[in-house]
Amino acid sequence: MKRFPIVVLAAALIAAALPATARSLIPIPPAKTLTAFKDEAELKDWLEKERKRQAPPGRRALGAMADSMSAQNAPALTSPAAPAAKAMAGTAKEESITNTQTVGVDEGGIVKVHGEHLVILRRGRLFTVAMGASLSPASYADAFGEGVDPRGAWYDEMLIHRNTVIVIGYSYARGGTEVGLFDIDRAGKLSHRGTYHLKSNDYYSSRNYASRLVGDKLVFYTPLYLNLHGDTLAGFPAMRKWSKDAVPADFKRIAPATRIYRTDDAVEGQGLTLHTVTSCDLAKRDMACEATGVLGPAGRVFYVSQENVFVWTTDHRRVAKEARSASAVFRMPLSGAPPTALKASGSPIDQFSFLESDGFLNVLVRSEGRGETMWSSESSAGSTALMRVSLDRFGNGTDAAPAEAYRKLPSPAGYTVQNRFVGSWLLYGSGSTWGGPNATKRNPLHAVRWDLCDAPQTISLPHGVDRIEALGRHALVVGTAGKDLLLSSVRLDDTATVAHRFTREDAAQGETRSHGFFYKPDTDDTGLLGLPVVGGGRAGHKQLRDGSAAVMFMRNDALMLGDIGELGAKATGTDDACKASCVDWYGNARPVFLRGRIFALLGYEIVEGRFSSGTINEVGRASFAPGAQRIARAP
Repeated sequence: MKRFPIVVLAAALIAAALPATARSLIPIPPAKTLTAFKDEAELKDWLEKERKRQAPPGRRALGAMADSMSAQNAPALTSPAAPAAKAMAGTAKEESITNTQTVGVDEGGIVKVHGEHLVILRRGRLFTVAMGASLSPASYADAFGEGVDPRGAWYDEMLIHRNTVIVIGYSYARGGTEVGLFDIDRAGKLSHRGTYHLKSNDYYSSRNYASRLVGDKLVFYTPLYLNLHGDTLAGFPAMRKWSKDAVPADFKRIAPATRIYRTDDAVEGQGLTLHTVTSCDLAKRDMACEATGVLGPAGRVFYVSQENVFVWTTDHRRVAKEARSASAVFRMPLSGAPPTALKASGSPIDQFSFLESDGFLNVLVRSEGRGETMWSSESSAGSTALMRVSLDRFGNGTDAAPAEAYRKLPSPAGYTVQNRFVGSWLLYGSGSTWGGPNATKRNPLHAVRWDLCDAPQTISLPHGVDRIEALGRHALVVGTAGKDLLLSSVRLDDTATVAHRFTREDAAQGETRSHGFFYKPDTDDTGLLGLPVVGGGRAGHKQLRDGSAAVMFMRNDALMLGDIGELGAKATGTDDACKASCVDWYGNARPVFLRGRIFALLGYEIVEGRFSSGTINEVGRASFAPGAQRIARAP
């Protein structure tokens, strides 16, 4: 295995022995920003020099292996493809029903809430279900808009901003990201407003979500793998609004040369990627977007805080050839200020490897991390460290995170690693996730205080680590042992200790994505949690085509976990005449806690339960499957 440079780890160990006050005296260089191209002529000249410097194309770009085609090489569209309205009077900000990583940063998901309706995105369609005295399907619409040919497209994520439903999708046929806008009224009726097409490569990750909503800003990350031997500028970030007469010439650049940034790092042409963050103003009815791009290698992981988008890039081919790492982390402010960067070592596992807090960026890295493209997060290896750097160290990209910023940590036992910052703690461990159940009898959980220099703890568990979630200021670790599903509550005080363990026999998680879980606190020490489950022994990848059997609900009482029942699925074998997104890449089951009510989304069913006398009992159910009810279809 490749290791972190010995000098880095040695210095990190020395730094760990220093008191915090001594480390705080380490000088910080003056603030600088990345260099942007001054105009289009300079950008074209740079690209031409890079083209001449690189060997002729002999193989596909590293990142493009995951995509069917590059955005700049996409064929002309021959068939249709596909801010906000005034807020509802007197309606306060909606209660969140999404298990988000960062408070105030909503994430694209498959179920959201608008007024008295749940809005669900599934298999290429949008549905609304009224939550009155009884559950009642209200409306549905194709997620791709009227007249759009959905073949070769995936409609993955949904957000709601006031009276606008936003659907984020990717089209292999058209080679780019699609953003569909739908109006929704008080009755839950949907109507397609417009579809926008943006040039990009596929943003898919088995763990991360492409879109975020921060205030009135729709923010999403997309990579663009550049072909230096073609018409490179034709693939740069651009947007058009779809109409039946749309042609490629309708695309307008949304990232001028003055918003394209670079560092002094040399990047192999076959891996040259424009890492693009697009921000769209949803306060206007006609969506207006602008993009910022940074040039770097293809390997990437991104994280969104309340103020910044961080994109960590790694040139994995250089890592394979050299003893030193070839990574950088870019900081792209949501304010629109110029980005900054810092050279770094290793690679994060996924977005949960990051935490921005109190002016510092904390990142769990592995020397052989693979980034998060497609399923890359499901396998990492090598030595492990916690990088903690002040945001003031970010500059023009010429400086590296100092050796003392890295703190060597124990490496997890396996390759499929989960990690999570919970309060002042970083927790991580290995499990199976998308693969078959973990059959090992003992699997360690590692716990470290990221804000102190205490020695890391290693806690033995009788199950794998397939999920780490916050239970208030404490944590929950979920994993399998053979055909059983185990949940361990972990108390996070001065030390980390297992407080209680619950075993559900002959069961496995029905969803691997973070949104499959939700915890609703009642007090600082009590609350309800929900998790989709299936029968024991099912591999995680089965969730793509097989739905969850039920959502299991439990009560947390001072970290004592108690089973209070489940809400189960009944509908099976529904022929929905699916035309697009016919695989549930983002899952199909969710627990929902909303305004004192409890729901379970299970495929094409919404089931309501009531918690009384220590148990959950079903009190209502509605199927919103196409053809199951006579409901209003959007025009």
